Amino acid sequence: MSERKPYPSDLSDARWALIEPTLTAWRNARLERRPTGKPAKIDLRDVFNAILYLNRTGIPWKYLPHDFPGHGTVYFYYAAWRDEGIFSQLNYDLTALARVKDGRKPEPTASVIDTQSVKTSTNVPVTSQGTDAAKKIVGRKRGILTDTIGLILAVTVAGAGLSENAMGIRLLDQAKETYPTIAKSWVDTGFKNAVIEHGATFGIDVEVVNRNPEKRGFHVVKRRWVVERSIGWIMMHRRLARDYETLTASSEAMIRIASIDNLAKRITDEATPTWRGTY
Repeated sequence: MSERKPYPSDLSDARWALIEPTLTAWRNARLERRPTGKPAKIDLRDVFNAILYLNRTGIPWKYLPHDFPGHGTVYFYYAAWRDEGIFSQLNYDLTALARVKDGRKPEPTASVIDTQSVKTSTNVPVTSQGTDAAKKIVGRKRGILTDTIGLILAVTVAGAGLSENAMGIRLLDQAKETYPTIAKSWVDTGFKNAVIEHGATFGIDVEVVNRNPEKRGFHVVKRRWVVERSIGWIMMHRRLARDYETLTASSEAMIRIASIDNLAKRITDEATPTWRGTY
């Protein structure tokens, strides 16, 4: 890493040690395909720190501080890691490590699903937006599937008008491909029979968790609170306070980057102060 004063979002040596092997393997694989065979001079740690800075602060790409590599260079690596599945691979690897640290098996057997509708910025194409009539939000809908301790296993983003059922089916498809051990999933009452029936075709028992009708206002709902807390975790990253991404693939990548940040801290027992000075 270049000599500069570190930002709060920068990777510590311990967290970089978790991420570096995957990025180095990616670079070596690309190097073998290059005609000259000469490695690029860019420090991958600086690039990843720049991506974490943008993800945490919510700034536009062109506003990256000058002590990072140029924003065009950083975006080049970001787009390559997005399109070639590097962020997904890091999530998968770090999730296994975090689960083992928590005293669990690397492969999860149960999951929780939820969605979140968010407003979009003016640069987001109208064709990839929609209206969530129930929440009165014009924008996009995020769907996440977590394990029972809140670690994100699957992500999907679409126009906000897409139904909970369609989002749930996407998530179950993605999760079952990545984690064939999953046999149980909990959802809220927004998900209907289509998700339950789709899960059954994979051998996943999808259970709808109802609110207690005797309790009014906010209260903790069994199982559902886990995934709701995960949504709260990713919202600490300001790039996710609104959907700024032109591509839904980039929206999904930004969620995975926030997840990577949280997972690495969980594994190394580190934390970053919030904007109010707490952890």
